[in-house]
Amino acid sequence: MTSNAEYFARYEAIAAISCRMLMAARRALWNDLVHLQDEYRHLVDGLKDAETGVKLDESERLRKYALIRQILADDAAIRDLANPRMANLSALFAGRPTRVLKELYGAR
Repeated sequence: MTSNAEYFARYEAIAAISCRMLMAARRALWNDLVHLQDEYRHLVDGLKDAETGVKLDESERLRKYALIRQILADDAAIRDLANPRMANLSALFAGRPTRVLKELYGAR
């Protein structure tokens, strides 16, 4: 069983990582973002087990919801920053898959 303090420490760690992910996205440090995503996933996976047996009072539920809202806001901002990058990458390969494959693997 996880104590409420440990439970919130996990949520706060996830919020801190999501903030770092947003800072990386704002600076276009995409490789850093990928590494932070791995750490984020690991923390979220651990949270699922930690929720068993945790009982929250009203103020703790409000605190949890505030952390979740912060995490979701960071996620939305990251997506807003990453989507144009993804669109550029898609456009780079759109309509040219044959040429790209030939360049990569040689024409046969």
